[in-house]
Amino acid sequence: MYGLQLPDYPWDTLTPYRQRAAAHPDGVCDLSIGTPVDPTPEAIRQALREAADAHGYPTTAGTDALREAIAWWSAQWRGVTVDPATEVLPTVGSKELVAWLPTLLGLSARGASGLERPMAVACPSQAYPTYEMGARLAGVDCVRLDAADILAGASLEGIGLLWLNSPGNPTGEVLDTDTLAAVVARAREAGVIVASDECYALLNWAADTAAPSILDPAVTGGEHTGLLAVYSMSKQSNLAGYRAAFVTGDAKLIGNLTNSRKHAGMILPAPIQAAMIAGLRDTAHVQEQKARYAARRTELLPAAEAFGLRIDHSTAGLYLWASRDEDCWETIAALADLGIIAGPGAFYGAAAGQHVRLALTAPDERIAAAAARLREA
Repeated sequence: MYGLQLPDYPWDTLTPYRQRAAAHPDGVCDLSIGTPVDPTPEAIRQALREAADAHGYPTTAGTDALREAIAWWSAQWRGVTVDPATEVLPTVGSKELVAWLPTLLGLSARGASGLERPMAVACPSQAYPTYEMGARLAGVDCVRLDAADILAGASLEGIGLLWLNSPGNPTGEVLDTDTLAAVVARAREAGVIVASDECYALLNWAADTAAPSILDPAVTGGEHTGLLAVYSMSKQSNLAGYRAAFVTGDAKLIGNLTNSRKHAGMILPAPIQAAMIAGLRDTAHVQEQKARYAARRTELLPAAEAFGLRIDHSTAGLYLWASRDEDCWETIAALADLGIIAGPGAFYGAAAGQHVRLALTAPDERIAAAAARLREA
């Protein structure tokens, strides 16, 4: 044995298409990865600078001020009330929580319900790959299961953790409160923990309000048993490099996760905690960033349609989920010939094999260049 064997990182397979796109005389328009390109707000950077003398160990649970800021943000943006003392936990970005949650819940050892057998992880059929990688890290199966499948009566037997992702990556699909409530009711009946990845919630193109949360009172019936909401500040505040995120929900689960993370040393650095407080308390920069992405979306979406791409879902988030009803690699190749790099749907599950993901996270000039090439093709 030479350690855990995971598949190669999928983005490496784009290399030949990147080389093909690089031949374009006007340069590459990289719309493949959702990493922010706009500046981190000055108020957040100032808070980081002021907290730089962090000579002591920070706490895993976060400072009182940070937990209170997270609770304030949850009420302000999501209409959700959480107890800052027991229902809030900062994390080192959201990806590490997604990857390690099945392990920290003990699914492989005893199952979420205490049974002496492994419990599977379920995630959407078109999904961020880390949900499945988290199951593999824990040594348990991953089942592809959409909210629509659950509403249609699909069995939850043998599942310990159900991932929802709304707004979805890569699809941009938003689950409404009725759908979320029905899924939660089924999961609770089956004794399944539901974790909802909601990091694109404030980038809702269908309304001025945020997309609904799994912790919305209309979903939960007023109590958070068995429910976790995961959020990252990477998108709303251009903080991908800070690894600033948090999870809220069921107090017992949050307490167990906090204890496990203490043992594992999963601690958010003190300067980052201070920066998060500044970002969570400031609403203006979030609205400004959403306006930037909205303008890029307005530029790119009709151009993609002019190129012959059908845009599915994409009502929230940083991506256009696009298809020409052909194998995604054919579309990737056609776009590379225009100097445009997109994300292949194949990275997101078998059900996504005829789609590509176009990210809005490129400078305005590159978005405009990509739109012009698509319109003229």
